[in-house]
Amino acid sequence: MGRKRNKRSPEQRDGLLILNKPSGPTSAGCLNDIKHQLKQYKIGHGGTLDPMAQGVLLVLLGHGTKLAPYLSGGTKTYSGTFRLGITTDTLDIQGKVLTESPVDVSAEDVKQAVLYWKELTEQEVPAYSAAKHKGKPLYALAREGKETPVKIKPIVISHVESLDVQMPEASFRVSCSAGTYIRSLVHSLGTRMGCGATLTSLVRESSEPFRLDQAHDLKDVLENPNAFSDKVIPLKDTLPHWPRYQLTEPLAGLVKNGAWLPVNDEPGKLLAGKIGDRAMVLDCDTTPLALVEAKLQDGMPKWAILRGLWNQN
Repeated sequence: MGRKRNKRSPEQRDGLLILNKPSGPTSAGCLNDIKHQLKQYKIGHGGTLDPMAQGVLLVLLGHGTKLAPYLSGGTKTYSGTFRLGITTDTLDIQGKVLTESPVDVSAEDVKQAVLYWKELTEQEVPAYSAAKHKGKPLYALAREGKETPVKIKPIVISHVESLDVQMPEASFRVSCSAGTYIRSLVHSLGTRMGCGATLTSLVRESSEPFRLDQAHDLKDVLENPNAFSDKVIPLKDTLPHWPRYQLTEPLAGLVKNGAWLPVNDEPGKLLAGKIGDRAMVLDCDTTPLALVEAKLQDGMPKWAILRGLWNQN
C-alpha cells in the first residue's frame, strides 16, 4: 500500500487568497498550481472563471473551504469587450467560428442593446460550460459532438454600462448575480441585433465583497512562497460584510454544544440582529466559532448555527 499523506501539511493556511487569475489557464489549473507548489492540499474556490477571463478568483484555503457557499453567491462585476458580426461555438473568441455576417447597426443601437441587459431575468446556459446534465458537464458532451440539452437559468442584472463603441467592437461593464454567463449576454445581444456577436475579453473586477485592487497575481504568489502567508486573509476576516461577535467563554461553550443563542434586539450590542441576518461568532480569543443566522425558535428569535468553524480536523 502507498504511504498516506498527512491530513494537513505544516504549510497549510486557513483563510482566503484573492487571486488575479490570468487569461489563459483554467481556474482549476491555477488552484492546482497553488495546491502542489505551495502545499495547500485543502483548497477550493468561490466561483470559477472561464479560461479566457481574468480577474478576481476567490481561493479558499484550509478551513476557509467551509465558507464556499457564503462567498460564491455574491454579486459579480465584470468589464469586457465583444465583436459584432461573428458567432462561435463557445460564444467567445476562442471558439470555432460558426457564422460571419455584415454589421448594419449604429453605435447608438449597440449601446441600447447593452443597456437592455438590465431587463433580462433569465438566460440560456452555454453548451460549453461546467453546468451538468445527468452528472456530466455540458462541455464534455459538446466536445464529444453530442447534443447538449437547453438549460435556462434565472439571472439578476443590477447594473449595466455601455463604455465605448468602435464598430464592430464595443466595451461594457455589468454587475450581475452569481452564475451569470457573460458570454450568453453577448450572444443574446448579437441575436437581437441580427448580426451575431461574440465575447472577446472579460475581466472580473469584483466578487462581492472583494475587488481586483486587492488581488495578487498568480506569478507573484507562486514565485514568492515565503510571502504567501502575508497574502492570505485570516479566516475571521473572510466575511467582512457580515457582523462579527466575540463571545464570552460560557456563550462560546454553548455554541460548541450546538445551542442557539438569543438574538439581542438592541442595535450595536452583542448578538444584535433581526430575523434573516447572518453573522460570524468568535471565541474569546477571536478564533472563529461558527456562522449563524437569526431564525425563529418556539416563537423567539435565535441565532441558529449555519456552519461550525471550531472543528480543527
